[in-house]
Amino acid sequence: MVVGSAKTCAVHQTTNEKSFRQKISVLQHDLLLICQCGMGTRHLERTRALNAAKMDRMFAKPFVAALEGHIDAVEVLCRQPGSLTSLASGSWDGGIILHNLSTRKQITSIPQAHKGKVSGLCFSPDEGKRLLSCGVDRNIKLWAPLSVFPGKAAFNSIDHHRTESLFATASNTVQIWDETKSASISNLTFPTSTETITSVRFNMSESSVLASIGTDRTRRIHPQMRSNALSWSPTFPTTVLLASEDHNLYTFDIRHLDSPTQVYKAHVAAVMSCDWSPTGLEFVSGGWDRTVRIWQEGKGRQPEVYHTKRMQSSDDGNVRIWKAKASDKLGVVTARERAAMEYREKLKDRWRVDSEIDRVARTRHLPKSVHHTSKLKTAMLEARRVKEERRRKHTRVGESKPKPEKKKLVIAEQS
Repeated sequence: MVVGSAKTCAVHQTTNEKSFRQKISVLQHDLLLICQCGMGTRHLERTRALNAAKMDRMFAKPFVAALEGHIDAVEVLCRQPGSLTSLASGSWDGGIILHNLSTRKQITSIPQAHKGKVSGLCFSPDEGKRLLSCGVDRNIKLWAPLSVFPGKAAFNSIDHHRTESLFATASNTVQIWDETKSASISNLTFPTSTETITSVRFNMSESSVLASIGTDRTRRIHPQMRSNALSWSPTFPTTVLLASEDHNLYTFDIRHLDSPTQVYKAHVAAVMSCDWSPTGLEFVSGGWDRTVRIWQEGKGRQPEVYHTKRMQSSDDGNVRIWKAKASDKLGVVTARERAAMEYREKLKDRWRVDSEIDRVARTRHLPKSVHHTSKLKTAMLEARRVKEERRRKHTRVGESKPKPEKKKLVIAEQS
């Protein structure tokens, strides 16, 4: 038998409703706290990413030191294989200096090694025990012990084979030499070529492959200007990097030379030199705009930029040492510092889509001359683009089709 009344049932129902509402309020309050905590964490993370980007720019001190010793402009540099601290330099005064980068001192100095400009340097592959040099005095010299290889024309470049006792030189032809013979053993040239070879390089992996660039562009005809330097990628044997007079750099796959794989645009004057990092993920270039730029492989814009008042060919006779990353600390880095650096890098990568953080990370202060020249170049390229669009608009349909920039580079080939 159930004993109760309507009043008792109403009291129980009211109590249940109150407890249910209290539970709902608690859940809503907890959910609100979770949302607020998430928003607070996200805001804090963005602030840390912004501070990390600003700290990179505040502590950016790329210049390390200047190595003195030459009395005229430095023309050529060469790294010693198997060593992280040895570097050879050749100057317009004919002198050669072997530097130690860690102590900032000279290991060896050879004044008047050549009569006139030293135009090429390279080390032998046996851990760099021997140094080869060439100059405008038409001589090639092998140092320690000294051997002289006379030529018939001024030399512009030299490079050693990776495994054998052979080396190649560039003058009016490409010549192959043996260290045991005083005359060249082979001459490489095209029948119709009248060029001056400016640079020659052996491939690092496939040592039987040799690349050269010249002034009349007989092998590959460039529509505007010639190439000034070349460098093989240390990790991709088929990739070669070219520095051009048209202010750009190009990477080519030698299996498909009809168009470049990537165009790198940032310089505002002729690019005179280029070289890869040992990892093959970055490369450096120097140009007549008095800037040195560090590029990410495959990324054609927004490189790191270094500049000084005297950057052009080291005219003051100094060899300058720079950091690959401007804000990095020199010396020993503890595990705690390394973890903090990696955390800041991940924060910047994650928040790169934020406009303010991206602006801080991309901003680079350039000299007025470079900045004004860059604006003028942008205006000229825009005017050229508008002219081509108007020309296509006023021609018959299908007669004038837009051509990709990569396809405009190579316009003819001679096999």
